[in-house]
Amino acid sequence: MTITTTTGPPTGAEPMGVTVNGAATPEAGAAEPAASPIPAARQAAPPGRTAGGGDASAGEPATAASHDPRTHGFLPERPPVRSMIGTWTRLDAMARAAATAPDREAAVALVERARRAGELAALRQRVSRLSLRNAEAAAMRIAVIAVSCGWCGLDPQAPAAREVADEAFLDLWAAIAHRIDHDQFVALPTLALHNWAPERKPRRHIPIDQLARTETLVPIVRWAPEGQPLSRLDRLMLAATRLEAHGIWLFRLAETLAGRAPDDSSTPTALRRLVRVQHALRAQLLAEAAELAAAPATPQQRAVLGALAEQGALEPPVLQAADAVLGIGGRRLGEGRRQLLRRHLPAQQRAWLSAMDRHCAPVRTLAHRGGPDAAVYREAQESLIALRRTYAALVQAAARPGTAPLTVAA
Repeated sequence: MTITTTTGPPTGAEPMGVTVNGAATPEAGAAEPAASPIPAARQAAPPGRTAGGGDASAGEPATAASHDPRTHGFLPERPPVRSMIGTWTRLDAMARAAATAPDREAAVALVERARRAGELAALRQRVSRLSLRNAEAAAMRIAVIAVSCGWCGLDPQAPAAREVADEAFLDLWAAIAHRIDHDQFVALPTLALHNWAPERKPRRHIPIDQLARTETLVPIVRWAPEGQPLSRLDRLMLAATRLEAHGIWLFRLAETLAGRAPDDSSTPTALRRLVRVQHALRAQLLAEAAELAAAPATPQQRAVLGALAEQGALEPPVLQAADAVLGIGGRRLGEGRRQLLRRHLPAQQRAWLSAMDRHCAPVRTLAHRGGPDAAVYREAQESLIALRRTYAALVQAAARPGTAPLTVAA
């Protein structure tokens, strides 16, 4: 499996004022970002949440409200559903069995047995009754099953898919996709950001990004059998979740830079803070590398990573947010690449990234200028390139046990 990245030099050691194991902040005393340039209609309560903070009702569409990434990045609004109840416990059990199946054939056999027992049809009939939060939990389990069976590239509603995959499973998959209003959810954001839980119950309510930064995380659906150490794939997914949690300030700085003129006095300050955040994220990935490299892996898990990579479904949303500000992706991988990566995100998150593309265009003109402000902009680009290379090396370490040490590859 090959992960394509831009070549570019690392940008040095982790700067002062950024913590890796705690809340990632650009620097001590940094001001809150300026008001969002995104229209007010997009800044309503996050999807699936009512004005009082409760779950959306079963019939409420997923697009009834909007997502504000300044609050918690692209993490879910609340910790993912750890245990499903009722008939949905069968889907949970099937996902756990598929994740630890020795190969694709064994995973497919699990799905076929569930279809013959009528379990998939029974679940399909109950999709409309799910709250949005529980529908997202079901989607994560569907994603685990789909990639375990080698079906992640399928459109569940395409006629050709029925020649490859189980029809009853495709019907359930399509119903879940309709419920959450997201067709391309079989990707890293679903597999990672909805598949973790704090190891112990927090003593008090804390923001979701702080919870994911400060608590020990465990996967809800493990890719390693119970009682055995976490696999490389487990650790990669948890690393992606922690990367998103540590990157919360990157989303806030993106909002700060949106709409700013390149010669605005606050622009270079925000770019320097962006560099610090990206340094911190890179340090976080490097800290994950040793444990990931020492974890066990199976050919089936490496096949899962390869299948996701083929679909362009492995880049964390936080890196896509940085790219929307700094404009590396289009030049780096070809004009259609950004939309290929973003199709795996919910519609409101894609809309936010597209808005950043537009509103950060003035800042990106620094790429064609000279002077100290342009040098800071180029430093921010180089730090993002180094961060992406480090993440790609982490993926390669998970997929290929014999790779060189991450510090050398990055």
